[in-house]
Amino acid sequence: MHKRPGHGAQLSYYDIGRTAVQVCAADPRFSYCAYVPESYDERGTERLRLLVVVHGTRRDNGACRDDFIDLAERHRLLVLAPLFPAGITSPRELSSYKRLRGASGEGPAYDLVLLSMIEEVSRIYRLDAQRFHLFGFSGGGHFAHRFLYAHPQRLAAVSIGAPGIVTLLDAQTPWLAGVGDFERIFGRPLDLDAIRKVAVHMVVGGEDTDTWEIALSPRHPWWQPAFETHGHNRLERMVALKTSLQTHGVEVRHDIVAGADHQQKPLLPSVKAFFASCLGSPPSAG
Repeated sequence: MHKRPGHGAQLSYYDIGRTAVQVCAADPRFSYCAYVPESYDERGTERLRLLVVVHGTRRDNGACRDDFIDLAERHRLLVLAPLFPAGITSPRELSSYKRLRGASGEGPAYDLVLLSMIEEVSRIYRLDAQRFHLFGFSGGGHFAHRFLYAHPQRLAAVSIGAPGIVTLLDAQTPWLAGVGDFERIFGRPLDLDAIRKVAVHMVVGGEDTDTWEIALSPRHPWWQPAFETHGHNRLERMVALKTSLQTHGVEVRHDIVAGADHQQKPLLPSVKAFFASCLGSPPSAG
């Protein structure tokens, strides 16, 4: 097997740059791929920072990873792109990962699966992953803002891209519309002080007004009466989420990309500008 110049004997050709897809050792139903800067040297001292990019409903996690290669090279990031396959909780089911956990504790704890992946990758690369950066669009945006609630102490920054259904910081309403039973689901109280320490970005296309996929009615499996107050489309629901966060003292940068509908690509310049502002000057390679 050919080695990339400058790397030692432990990492293979497929462990640098666009990596091969690996199963998650903690739960092989799930897998991940990564991007590791080409000049990373396992014999050096450099510690890469971590960006996690969570796919939407189509599960195109490899493409999501590739969208951030330029940012990874510029800011010395390892980009981790988990894959949460469809059909985990029932045949052809698409959305359970977006909730993080089921209302009654059923199914996987997707937030813990991601943390297991990070721990696994941290054993392979020198990684500064105690507080990492997180982005998700659409279904990934569902995951991203709920992960902010569940594990704020693990995040330096989060960019929330156009989720169709939002969870507000409403202590009077149960999960998923609110956080009233958060402690029952996650085993610990919501930590608002920790949430306030995370840099929060929200981004949505200015033409993202279709409702065919996100319309809620009593027939929807996630329906709760409180969802009726969250807005009609993604633009309105993002405003509701921003207002809820700001009401609880969380600073939010909210970008609306003119001319964009429900697509990730047009939002990426805004997302990368946000992360670049959080990352500051790139560290020198070791």
